[in-house]
Amino acid sequence: MPVTLQKCYDYFIQYGMSVAAAVIIFIIGRLVAKFIANLAEAAMLKAGVDKTLSSFGRHLAFYGTMTLVCIAALNKLGIETGSFIAVVGAASLAVGLALQGSLANFASGVMLILFHPFKVGDTIDAGGAQGRVEEIQIFNTIIISSDKKRVVVPNSKITGDKITIDPS
Repeated sequence: MPVTLQKCYDYFIQYGMSVAAAVIIFIIGRLVAKFIANLAEAAMLKAGVDKTLSSFGRHLAFYGTMTLVCIAALNKLGIETGSFIAVVGAASLAVGLALQGSLANFASGVMLILFHPFKVGDTIDAGGAQGRVEEIQIFNTIIISSDKKRVVVPNSKITGDKITIDPS
């Protein structure tokens, strides 16, 4: 057997099982991530959570699980994952700080959806805008003013101030 072919065979024996195991971990992990994501969405929908929020939760569960699966597969390949985890943590912190305002609007949107201080069709005075609520979105609430103008108000402005609801 030529030396080159023997070296290839030795490398295959040495690393082939690790690569095969990593691929199997990734494939099975992806299936498990899809299952967990669908289970999370179904549980939220059954609990009466808004479809927008349950869809977001499904994606969050899927990508969170896939991150763990990728780290496990890389670890099986023999790649040191400690520094990778530190980089992911630092990147998450940087993104969190950069998106601080958006995250505040998101959290406020979740509160508006869960606690329903007002609903679509109500006439409100909130966040410096007055009018009829047309839509409550995850980051913004759309209000139609009395002069038929469409006003987009960040949710954090609405939850950070008083809300006056017209009872009529």
